[in-house]
Amino acid sequence: MQKDGGFIPSSNCLKLYNMACDLTKGRGLDCRDAVGGIKAVYFIEYDKATLASAGGFISDIDLTASLRKYKLKRGTGSFTETINPSSENGTVFYTPSINIKLHNMTADDRNEIKLLAQNRLIIFVETNSTKPTGLTRIWCCGEHNGMELSAGTSASGVALGDMNGYDLTFEGQEPEPCKEVAGYTDAPFDNTAFTVTVDAD
Repeated sequence: MQKDGGFIPSSNCLKLYNMACDLTKGRGLDCRDAVGGIKAVYFIEYDKATLASAGGFISDIDLTASLRKYKLKRGTGSFTETINPSSENGTVFYTPSINIKLHNMTADDRNEIKLLAQNRLIIFVETNSTKPTGLTRIWCCGEHNGMELSAGTSASGVALGDMNGYDLTFEGQEPEPCKEVAGYTDAPFDNTAFTVTVDAD
């Protein structure tokens, strides 16, 4: 409604606030100390893990089986998370993707990769990036819906210098971004709030 060239809001005009989406802080420039790549991935069956979170961190982990740690050679693994927004539908979801390359083809690897392919998983990714304390950062993928093996190959290579081994990709679809795992003291997952054993063999 107009009056004397100005706008007077009527009772039909509403100003909507969505406090859950309010921004909370800005971001400056970090030091040039970031590094890429991942050191290791840790697998656990989705139904054998109970997780709790607070403030964007995984604050509690209780497992009924051991984490299976896969160490990676430098330059053989990556973690990517894609944001999938839709303005038309008013939705957003997140697609975490983990790619790892494992050297050498063996019967033991063949058997375990078959199990990975059959399972819905939670995957923890230990990156080369470190916190100010010097400890590596670990991210939890598949907290809500799990991760699944979406593509993979085993190949001998052609030339003597070619890779002989496995190339595996795991993907998920999550309602929110992956969370960082709360800090540890000496070794990953030694947080006293966690009930975790790690099989690193």
